Amino acid sequence: MKRAVSISIGSSKRNKAVEVTLLGEQISIERIGTDGDMEAAALKYKDMDGTVDAFGVGGGDLGLLVDDKWYPLYSVLPMIRHIKKTPVVDGTGLKNTLENKAAPFLDAEIGDYIKERGKTVFIMTGADRWGMTRSFIDAGYDCAFGDMMFSLDIPIALRSVKQLKFMAALLMPVAGRLPFEWVYPIGEKQEERKPKYPKYFNWATVIAGDCHYIKRYMPENMSGKIVVTNTTTPDDVELFRKVGVKYLITTTPVLEGRSFGTNMMEAALIAISGKNRALTNAEYNEMLEKLKFQPQLQELN
Repeated sequence: MKRAVSISIGSSKRNKAVEVTLLGEQISIERIGTDGDMEAAALKYKDMDGTVDAFGVGGGDLGLLVDDKWYPLYSVLPMIRHIKKTPVVDGTGLKNTLENKAAPFLDAEIGDYIKERGKTVFIMTGADRWGMTRSFIDAGYDCAFGDMMFSLDIPIALRSVKQLKFMAALLMPVAGRLPFEWVYPIGEKQEERKPKYPKYFNWATVIAGDCHYIKRYMPENMSGKIVVTNTTTPDDVELFRKVGVKYLITTTPVLEGRSFGTNMMEAALIAISGKNRALTNAEYNEMLEKLKFQPQLQELN
């Protein structure tokens, strides 16, 4: 049996293991959280290196791919320093392929509802989800990006791809060297609620991006909103239902009641490919087409 493992610096409360069949291959998919401890994650990679078919980096990114420019996150890279044999990915490949289908899927499935409320989207951080960003831009949505608001605590919303690319070129060489916990909630902080910037949540019809950011910062009233995210547990779904979210769209498949992160699903595709390396976007798209993977829609209220 093939085996893909995501080792995450997120909460261990979100751990999950399932066995599924993809393209005729049986595969074990497992997520292991280390509650914010990067060194514990590094040691788990070391212990399992060469014994599994692919690793995912969960709860953090190795870097950001903004258009065709790669910006390393230097505080995260030491976490994978012991890996010598097993291919390791952070989800960037699927963020630029699978997540690029988000806006066309919305328009096809619930386009009338969106037109009634306005084609507006608040993307929590556009720079680290370039496929999703391009998807909404290309579909004609009026976009606001919270990169500076949520990652750097600067209360300025970006409104265009040009501004996103300028922000990344200007700030990422510095921000990429900051301790990761300064720019992203890890461990128990992922479970904390700290509503911020309600103006933009209220303005947008669609709230899109990282699930931890959305849960942490969304207001108590999300009545009628559409959430586009991934890595949802049953508890996450119940929270979205409680605050009034109308539709929940996950960009990765729901397996046994939850969706896994792009890093986990990317590792799974590498494992079943048998190539023992990260795949190209063309290879990912070919596999996604064969698997018929597409976003999944749940009506919550």
